[in-house]
Amino acid sequence: MANKVIYAVYDDPEQLKDGARKLVSGGLKVKDVYSPFPVHGIDPIIGITRTRLGIVSFMFGITGAALAVLGIWYFNIFDWPMNIGGKPSFHYYQNVPSFIPVTFEFTVLCAAHGMALTYLIRNKTLPGMPARNPDPRTTDDKFIIEVRTADNHGRSTQEIEGLLQGTGMVEFNERAC
Repeated sequence: MANKVIYAVYDDPEQLKDGARKLVSGGLKVKDVYSPFPVHGIDPIIGITRTRLGIVSFMFGITGAALAVLGIWYFNIFDWPMNIGGKPSFHYYQNVPSFIPVTFEFTVLCAAHGMALTYLIRNKTLPGMPARNPDPRTTDDKFIIEVRTADNHGRSTQEIEGLLQGTGMVEFNERAC
């Protein structure tokens, strides 16, 4: 049996969620869902777990803070100390209050840019990467559930289509992998 990708098209996000519930309770594994806007509550239904992007963001922020502290120390204390307004410039800890805004801003800058790049790489949406949208209508008003026969061992295309028929879908599409 050849591996196939099956797409079920829906008109309404609530029908999409109900259809996904029926498919999962029927023992099917849903590969992905495409929609023009976020459908809240669909992730736990199809078995998507929380991401570790928060941890990655924290790591980018810590890297930014460390680079800011290192740069401030090198530029203002070690390499070119300047006497501005009588402030001591011999030790970093004596100048920490005046360096807090720069440290904060550089932390936010590194976290934001790092997360933007991570998001683009993780979702494979960098310029030049091929788009993976099965139907352009999902950017406007349609919702799609993707089911792969390879993920659902022992299920035929007809059996999967039979389960999909009872979910309120409006259209059924089938493609080879």
